Amino acid sequence: MMKHLASLFLGAVCLFGATGAVVAQDGPLRIEITDGVIEPLPFAVPDFVPGSGEAGETARQISRVIAADLTGTGLFREVPASAYISQVADFGAPVAYADWKAINAQALITGAVNVAGGNVTVQFRVYDVFSDSEIGNGLQFSGPVAGWRRMAHKVADAVYSRITGEGAYFDSRVVYVSETGPKDDRRKRLAVMDYDGANVQYLTDSSSIVLAPRFSPNGDRVLYTSYESGFPRIYVLDVGAVQQRGLQSTEGTMSFAPRFAPDGQTVVYSLTEGGNTDIYSMSIATGQSTRLTTAPSIETAPSFSPDGGRLVFESDRSGTPQLYIMPVGGGEPTRISFGQGRYGTPVWSPRGDLIAFTKQSKGRFHIGVMRTDGSEERLLTASFLDEGPTWAPNGRVLMFARETQGAQGQSSLYSVDITGRNLKAVPTPEGASDPSWSPLQN
Repeated sequence: MMKHLASLFLGAVCLFGATGAVVAQDGPLRIEITDGVIEPLPFAVPDFVPGSGEAGETARQISRVIAADLTGTGLFREVPASAYISQVADFGAPVAYADWKAINAQALITGAVNVAGGNVTVQFRVYDVFSDSEIGNGLQFSGPVAGWRRMAHKVADAVYSRITGEGAYFDSRVVYVSETGPKDDRRKRLAVMDYDGANVQYLTDSSSIVLAPRFSPNGDRVLYTSYESGFPRIYVLDVGAVQQRGLQSTEGTMSFAPRFAPDGQTVVYSLTEGGNTDIYSMSIATGQSTRLTTAPSIETAPSFSPDGGRLVFESDRSGTPQLYIMPVGGGEPTRISFGQGRYGTPVWSPRGDLIAFTKQSKGRFHIGVMRTDGSEERLLTASFLDEGPTWAPNGRVLMFARETQGAQGQSSLYSVDITGRNLKAVPTPEGASDPSWSPLQN
């Protein structure tokens, strides 16, 4: 087993706020807590072996997506094919470990691809080069040829999890608001894409303003706010059928900032009535609502804990927007943010250990994380305007929206890991904001 690689990455990514460097040597790898630099692990992924002529291009594409997924984490570095001493022409042949050691490929991924009858089958194995051993057993994924990218993501997820010990997140999607047009006349519509920006699909047109889409716990539905009726109202959309319906609302009220409960049957949201904004919960099946806060202040942006027992939300009851936690049924909230500045858009990590948020301080916006008791606050980004974090399914990466300054400023999506490393843009066809990460796909 790849014990030294697994322990290496467990140390590297589980130490919240710690710094470290990966050191390679002739024996097992180790991690040293030093200056905050983690040296990416070199890996090789030769083009997967095609089982037939028609599988050749698909095999190559799958290999490239796997390499991009792993490299994109910042924890891996691909050894280029030009450095290879030997090739993998037969998936079942013994591994020439010496050849891969010579080019310092510490992990090796091999695979085979077969295409038949409109379906594709992918087999793969992962090897720890320096211990001359395979990690676990080989796996196989099958599906329609059109879904080859999903199978590539699944392979990359399995490799990532085996080497790092962390949960998977590549085979997931992101729903967001696609933006076009000038800043003073921005057109907005809902879109969904793979986590890496591929396979964009539009879910609504741009005839009405849409805001804050949020995936359901199993990824089949999306909650969002729309001005279709002339005032803010919450809608739920079936992603597969692209069908929407409005949730019950009262005339003269504004409802917004919705989010699903972990069971997918309840929604929490903010409702403004008579000049006061409070948090409510609603049964999707019956439409029955329950008021959860009663303070004469603005309560908004609620987010459930993974166990469904608590809510974190934003309130200005102390004079400035801060973060509070309360039981899911209501009750006296506890303030958890005490740093200088204004806090908002909190969202609970799927692991339950951290809360991500947007912070405005000294003219800059930040994406940050803190423990659920408010301790160990850590700011991960800083810019003219960063806002709206959303968690990857494994609780180790965040995606958010960043807007550039000026009349021509544009909004786009970025991701960053919870240590503040690996900040990078996420490609979208147009401007983008309000991302929400799905769970892993079934």
